[in-house]
Amino acid sequence: MRIKTKLPVGIENFAEIRTEGFYYIDKTGLIKELLENPGKVSLFTRPRRFGKTLNMSMLKYFFGTEGNEELFEGLAISGEKEICDKYMGKFPVISISLKDVDGRNFDAAKRMLCMIIGTEALKFSFLQQSDNLNEMEHLQYKKLTELNDRGEFAMSEVLLKKSLLTLSQLLEKHYGRKAVILIDEYDVPLDKAFAAGYYDEMVDLLRGIFGQALKTNDSLFLAVLTGCLRVSTESIFTGLNNFKVFP
Repeated sequence: MRIKTKLPVGIENFAEIRTEGFYYIDKTGLIKELLENPGKVSLFTRPRRFGKTLNMSMLKYFFGTEGNEELFEGLAISGEKEICDKYMGKFPVISISLKDVDGRNFDAAKRMLCMIIGTEALKFSFLQQSDNLNEMEHLQYKKLTELNDRGEFAMSEVLLKKSLLTLSQLLEKHYGRKAVILIDEYDVPLDKAFAAGYYDEMVDLLRGIFGQALKTNDSLFLAVLTGCLRVSTESIFTGLNNFKVFP
């Protein structure tokens, strides 16, 4: 009896697909392409249901410090021994999705952004006790994860704009390695803000977050962003160096 390979309908986690016997179209050539790309920041704009989130999950498992060599066995990138030896499992990875950033007004959307970034910061709770961080850096981490009396992340807008920059700096200090930043569906907050009437405020906020994390960040190894919207001349990415768009 022939056993059919399962189709991963609705599954966007690379590890689940690889360990649970789901059908997978090998996209690991993207890793080599990114590493050979002269731009430090890459933006992929593709239609919905094009596999962007799955690719971001693949990148997280490849670069992440947990080490997931077995997930890539038999795939194209496993044949690139030099790349695997040098880059696989070597980097702290900050991975967020902005698909849920929504709200009837700017304050509600901003609170959702704080929740997403604060929740990601909590995954690195070991920074609280890291001997590689000084007292001020421990305080910086505490401020990223601090809650108010409503149980929401208490980041001010100023701190929120610096959040990804600060987190990547703390991770580099702990690991002695620059960070990889993955931002999935970067454009959803802009789309929602345009529909609800607070587009200019959201552009300013995202320009601050992305500008500090992706432009003036010496702790960044590489960054990848995905979305559906193409970049315009008034883009939130204006002024970024080493920035490449894959249309």
